[in-house]
Parts: sequence; structure tokens; C-alpha cells
Amino acid sequence: MDYLIEIIQKWGYVAVFLGSLVEGESVILVACFMAQLGYLSLIKIMIIAFCGTLFADQALYYVGRYYGQAIIQRFHRLHAPANRAFKLLHDWDFWFIISFRFIWGIRTISPVVIGSSGISPQRYTPLNLAAAIIWTLISCIGGYMVSGIIEDIGLQVIKRYFGFFTVAIIVAIIGFVFFKRWMNHRLAKFDKEGPFHD
Repeated sequence: MDYLIEIIQKWGYVAVFLGSLVEGESVILVACFMAQLGYLSLIKIMIIAFCGTLFADQALYYVGRYYGQAIIQRFHRLHAPANRAFKLLHDWDFWFIISFRFIWGIRTISPVVIGSSGISPQRYTPLNLAAAIIWTLISCIGGYMVSGIIEDIGLQVIKRYFGFFTVAIIVAIIGFVFFKRWMNHRLAKFDKEGPFHD
């Protein structure tokens, strides 16, 4: 057990940084749970996660600005998510740049699309900075609070209300499936008619 704790304390922050470079909310949640148990520092997690997500999405923006069109056109599997990101950017602009970190499925391609769309660095950079702060606060503080609730509830309570939790999880999964199908249906037409296609 002591050896496992030593590994967590030694490599936990590295995992947070790597997780923040991609869609790594699950890594952040686990790290926050470790912070709740006293093995990691929440402040350090927040600083590292902020730096990681800011660096990654700023770098991907510049990749998109200079090479985005060519990269997306070359790889067919990027067409659908890129078209979806482009539609959301076209429809929501400011709000999309602020919130794309929370949109599953197009999280990584979004800054590439934003860069390729012609939005200037002077506009994107401050919005990306604000978005990184928002994402860090919600992911880290939210994860820390959820971890605290889980710890307070305890395994005995979870076992006692296992049926309730099971039904809640099933309902959440069904709701997510229907929401995903609705989004796919709404964006299907644009996937074919968007700027990125064969």
C-alpha cells in the first residue's frame, strides 16, 4: 500500500498534465479523489491542469491556423467531427470557444477547426485563456467536491441504496444515448454539406 501511495505521489502530477492535454476529465477526477484523501495537492493539480489544457489548445489552434485545412482534408475520419465543430463555431462563435472543452467527441479537433476558420490569435488567445480557467475550476473543484461526497457517503450507503443507484445510472445512460442520437440527427446534414468532405 505504501508503495502504491509513493507511485501516486511521484507520478500523479505527470498523469494530470498528460490528461489535461487531451480529453482527460477522468484523470482529473481520479487525481482530485487522491487530493481528497490527502495524497496530492488540489492547488498543484489545478495549476498543472490549467497549464496543460492552455498549452494544448493554444498549440492546436496554431496547427489549425497553418495546416488545419490540409490535415482535416487528408484524414477522412476527421471530416465529421470537424464539420460538427465548424457548425457549432459558426452558430455560437464566442460561446463555442469558451465551452468546446466540455463537448465530448469534438474536444480535440475544435481548436484546429477554430484556427483553420480564420479567427485571429488576438481574438482566440484571451478567450482560450478564459476557457482554460473555467474548465480548470469546474473540473478540479467539481471533481474534488464529488470525491468528498463519495467519501462521505461510504460504501455501506452505496450498498444500501444499490437499486436506486442502478436505476439512476440506467436512466442517465438512456438519456445520454437519446441525446447523442438527437445531436447526430441534427448535425448529420451538415456533416455531408460542411466545408470538410471528400
